[in-house]
Parts: sequence; C-alpha cells; structure tokens
Amino acid sequence: MAQTPLAERLRPNTLDDLVGQEHLTGKGSILRTAIEQGKIPSMILWGPPGVGKTTIANIIAHTLNASFYTLSAISSGVKEVREIIEEAKSKEKAILFIDEIHRFNKGQQDALLGAVEKGIITLIGATTENPSFEVISSLLSRCQVYVLKPLNEKDLTKLLHEAIEKDIFLKEKKIELKETEALLNISGGDARKLYNLLELVASQFPSPEGEEVGGEVTDDLVMQIAQQKIALYDKKGEQHYDIISAFIKSMRGSDPNGAVYWLARMIEGGEDVKFIARRMMIFASEDVGNANPNALLLATNTFQAVHVIGYPEARIILSQCATYLASCVKSNASYMAISEAMDAVKQHGDLPVPLHIRNAPTKLMKNLNYGKDYKYSHLGKGNFIEQEYLPEKLSGTKFYDPGDNARENELRKFLKDRWKDKYGY
Repeated sequence: MAQTPLAERLRPNTLDDLVGQEHLTGKGSILRTAIEQGKIPSMILWGPPGVGKTTIANIIAHTLNASFYTLSAISSGVKEVREIIEEAKSKEKAILFIDEIHRFNKGQQDALLGAVEKGIITLIGATTENPSFEVISSLLSRCQVYVLKPLNEKDLTKLLHEAIEKDIFLKEKKIELKETEALLNISGGDARKLYNLLELVASQFPSPEGEEVGGEVTDDLVMQIAQQKIALYDKKGEQHYDIISAFIKSMRGSDPNGAVYWLARMIEGGEDVKFIARRMMIFASEDVGNANPNALLLATNTFQAVHVIGYPEARIILSQCATYLASCVKSNASYMAISEAMDAVKQHGDLPVPLHIRNAPTKLMKNLNYGKDYKYSHLGKGNFIEQEYLPEKLSGTKFYDPGDNARENELRKFLKDRWKDKYGY
C-alpha cells in the first residue's frame, strides 16, 4: 500500500469526490447527466496531463457497473484491441479506455471502428493532443469530444488539504502547509505532478516513532527538493510542458543553441515527433509571422517530412527547422491582430455586416440592398478601391500593426499608400 503513488491512493471513485471539471461533471452538466442516465456516448477526453481524464473514465465504469478494459497506446496495438473487442462481445456493458489515444496510428484506430459503431464497446480515449489532428475523422465522428481544463489554484489547494487530511501516510506525519505557492506553481495545474511533489516533500519528514513528529511545508523547502529531484521528473515525463516551453522561448529569444539543446532533451526523452513539429508550425506563425513567411512553409514541410520519416533521422529535420526559426526575424503582429479582433468580437458582440459587402444570392436580398454599391477592387488603380470593410462601430480600428522589420515595413508602406491615414499606418 505504501508503495502505491499518492495520486493513485487518492483517486476519486465518484463524481462528487472529483475536484475540478465542474463544466463537465457538476450538477446538471452534460456529461454528469449522461452518466446518471446510464447512457454515455463513446468519447474523447482532451486536456493537459493530470486533470482527471483517467479518473473520469474509472468513475464512469464504476457508476455504470460496466466491464472496464484499459490499454495504453504506447504499449498496445491492434492485437490487444481485437482481443478486448472479442471478449467484450459476451459482456452486457463494456468500456474500453485508451490512454494517449493520439499515439495510435490509423490502422490501430481503424480496428476500433466496427466495435464502436455496433456498440460492442463504449470507447473512452484520453489525449493531451488536439483530436482533430490525431484521431481519424471516421472514429472522431462517432465520439463526443469533452475538453478538460487545467486545475486552477482553488482546485489545487483543495487537493493539497484533502491529501494531508485523508491519506493515512501523510496524516501520521502531521504535515503543516505553511506556504503553497511553490507547490502550486511547479505543478502547473497538474494534480498528479502536485501529488508527486507533495509526496517527495513529505518523505523528508521523519515518520513518527512513539511521539508524533510534525513537519512544515515551505516554499523554500519545496524549491530545494524540486531542484534535487528534477532528473527524476524528466525520466517520468513530468516536465513535458516545461521543456516544450523552454524550447519555444529559446526560439522566440533567437537562441538556436538553447533551442537545439531543449530539442535534444525532447528527442532523448522519446517525445512524439509530430508534437514537436506541430509546435514549430504554431511558432512559425505566432512568433515569426509575416517578418518571414518562409518560416511557416518550412515548419509545415518539416511536419510532413518527420511524419513520413520518423526517428532517428527525423532529428536532423527537426534541428534544421528549429535553428532556422530561432534565427529568423521575429514578429507577433499577426498573433496580436487576431487576439485584438477576437477581443473586439467579445466586447461588441455580433455587429451587422455592412450592406455593401453582404452576399446577395436571392432577389429578395438584392431588394434589401444586399451587395448594393460594392466596389470590385480589381477595377481600381493598383487593384484597389477604398471602401468600408468593418462594421460601422469599428470603422478605422487597426487590428494588424506590422512589425518593425524589413518585410513588414514593406507591408506597412503598401497599406499606408492605399489607406492613407485611415488606420494610422
């Protein structure tokens, strides 16, 4: 019992005991209602590590009194899937939980289709990756996707206090939480990581012999222990998001040396090649953008190439792309433009589309002046005719502000020549 990890010892058995994910499992929520009615669909649980995906799957199986099968996509294949499907045919209710389903290839996912469609099994897949990219469309269309959120500070603090109050091994140590900031920050919304770190800290306190001995948890103590055990976390994959963060920030900071080091750490740790390549595609648009449009082209080609080639040779292609992106001129102007535009949408709601740029496929719409007075840009000098493209309330609002670099300065000049002072380019 003492060897069982704290996260496993404290895994909830009911929805009422689950901390976080109220939007899915709180009173009256969609998933909770489905569970209470005993009619759950096949589903994909998508969210970051340690937020309750496996726990929710276990609670569903326990609540529905169903036969529960578990596979890890890292170590299982088509053979194991078919064996479970064959066994499930004799069961009244069967749930198959596949952890890290994004690691299943197309053939492995295809093997699930028939059983899911016929209701032989109810599939629950867990993934940290966007299922739109990683789950084949035919399987995705047969599943409901539920998005899980990172646990917030209130959730994590509740977990800490419950662990100290309820766990038999922590209770006997009489632990006092003097400070929690370091525990919360290092965990990053990951309950499993939080529990592992708390257990490491607790292991520094002596177990009571005769007279009970207490221990105080402080930020300094947590940081000291976390630094001593950092390699241990790496080996267990606990720093997955810390390392990808360091990788991205090194590229953003134009340091190819830092970028290639963190890339090597991910490769050595067995990180999914597509995960790394996908993050570089996002980076190429978010952090380089129009300062160097070739960055996105290279990143996209990198994703396609490593998807075909795989390790070990894929490391060379990843390195080429990472060092190139790190060495590019940077601009987040496109990222800021869409962020500000989305803020405007949230602030102003559904503003009406100006009549002259509305679509008018029917006579009625034409009679209502849809499309009236629209000016076809290609008929103007330089393929440009000035007219309004924003809702009246947002007229003159500049969302895209080109960065201060050679390529985007050309774009700024182009826009200023056409729009004069309207947007302040």
